[in-house]
Amino acid sequence: MKLIISIGNPGEKYKNNRHNAGYLVIDVLKKLRTKELKNLILAKTDTYMNDSGSFVSKLINHYSLDINHLYVVHDDLDLPLGTWKIQYAKGPKDHGGINDIEQKLGTKNFWRVRVGVDNRKPEVKVSGEEYVLQDFTKKEVVQVEQVIKKAVQELCKKLATS
Repeated sequence: MKLIISIGNPGEKYKNNRHNAGYLVIDVLKKLRTKELKNLILAKTDTYMNDSGSFVSKLINHYSLDINHLYVVHDDLDLPLGTWKIQYAKGPKDHGGINDIEQKLGTKNFWRVRVGVDNRKPEVKVSGEEYVLQDFTKKEVVQVEQVIKKAVQELCKKLATS
């Protein structure tokens, strides 16, 4: 059994924020329901991003899962919009939700599905905290949908072989 959790912020106010890119991945996975996904638990946090650790820890304990079978899907400002990575125990440099999960679990040793959201212009000084709470533009939504399809395909392949 594997657990795939997307972290973000609950509520209509945050629905289209860059910070909720992980929620979009889970939405696509829930629609697939292929044989690769039959032994998966798919969940979205119901806590705010920076409090994700308690939610993740609760599910790990509830299902008595091995941490090595945990995949956390999240937005990542270290990656440009339109890119993604699936990595074990690696990245991003600073992310409140990931930091909280690492602290609550006492380890960095879990999978991360990192969805790039950085599309800031160098001349525009917007802090990361402010930027991730902004909605994707219409043009960005198209890019995000394309990258999520690719990331989900790769994730399904990885899950089928592990």
